[in-house]
Amino acid sequence: MPSNRGVAYMGPGKVEIKNIDFPKLELPEQKRKCEHGVILKVVCTNICGSDQHMVRGRTTAQPGLILGHEITGEVIETGRDVEFIKKGDICSVPFNIACGRCANCKEGKTGICLNVNPARPGAAYGYVDMGGWVGGQADYVMIPYADFNLLKFPDKDQALVKIKDLTLLSDIFPTGYHGAVSAGVGPGATVYVAGAGPVGLACAASCHLLGAAVVIVGDLNKERLAQARSFGCETVDVSTDCSIQDQLERILGVPEVDCAVDCVGFEARGCGHNHSKEVPAQVLNSVMEICKAGGAIGIPGLYVTGDPGAVDEAAKVGSLSIRIGLGWAKSHTFVTGQCPVMRYHRRLMMAILHDKIQIAKATHVQMIRLEDAPSGYKDFDKGAAKKFVIDPHGMVKA
Repeated sequence: MPSNRGVAYMGPGKVEIKNIDFPKLELPEQKRKCEHGVILKVVCTNICGSDQHMVRGRTTAQPGLILGHEITGEVIETGRDVEFIKKGDICSVPFNIACGRCANCKEGKTGICLNVNPARPGAAYGYVDMGGWVGGQADYVMIPYADFNLLKFPDKDQALVKIKDLTLLSDIFPTGYHGAVSAGVGPGATVYVAGAGPVGLACAASCHLLGAAVVIVGDLNKERLAQARSFGCETVDVSTDCSIQDQLERILGVPEVDCAVDCVGFEARGCGHNHSKEVPAQVLNSVMEICKAGGAIGIPGLYVTGDPGAVDEAAKVGSLSIRIGLGWAKSHTFVTGQCPVMRYHRRLMMAILHDKIQIAKATHVQMIRLEDAPSGYKDFDKGAAKKFVIDPHGMVKA
């Protein structure tokens, strides 16, 4: 049996490579067979901003957790009940774990499956309070409900050629696209995307794919803003004393947009002279100010119910000072929560395979080895304008 390594969270600011058990076709903590599952040899697994929240100590994650919910892999073993996924298939793994049997799954709400997490609806690999599933920043990982969850790539050789793009189907591409769709982005729309991290950049690229006329990305990281401009976005620097409205008016002629997307989440910082301070509700309040009356706001950015490092007691339990009265007065529509990846990933795969989008270029994918994951986390935390993708077995060609 091959050995297995995983990227482990060991406490605030600490990530280490650990030898871990080789996965079995067993359900976590229940020690009973998982005949509907498969074991994957991991081809690519990505570092996500959501992982970074845990590594910073901004969640209730416990040391020893094996990280990683963005997984693409090759099937090396299948359970007795797996019918349609075969050994040798290369598949994208939605970060949402879903049973395919409950009422929510049957309605397409796979981000809030009722059967895969005893604590609450919804589960994910390698994430705090999300069901105890072992993460995929590893050499090998077990995937349950394989026939339902896995997206098989139609041609193995083609998949490996385009793997830097296809690896983003597990999370950030569908998540960014979901944010855009939730905000009502369509042909001719003007859109403000808050945040130029990987999800924000994926959202901006998705807005272009959906036909937006002008896509404006706001951030305080100049390197990330430059990355947004590299594929045709306008940008707003929220670290300056020039307001977002004034910067929008310089771009559009009016101080508002049709649609807005929050790709930042609960670790948001203030604008202008206040940008060095954490202001958890900053983005939510800002997008209500700049989104037109009757517009929609997509919120794929993460907000949590437990944040030990929050700026005040209310924020520690996810209670933020949101100007809901403003949103009500402007008849805004809000869409929150995990992206239901399976709603989008097949068509987004086709967009990649048929060269309709270069999502790896937009998000600036940087390949690294598994043993380099700790340094990848450090660079990402410093604000590198890159999407770090781990190649545990050296399967990705330069």
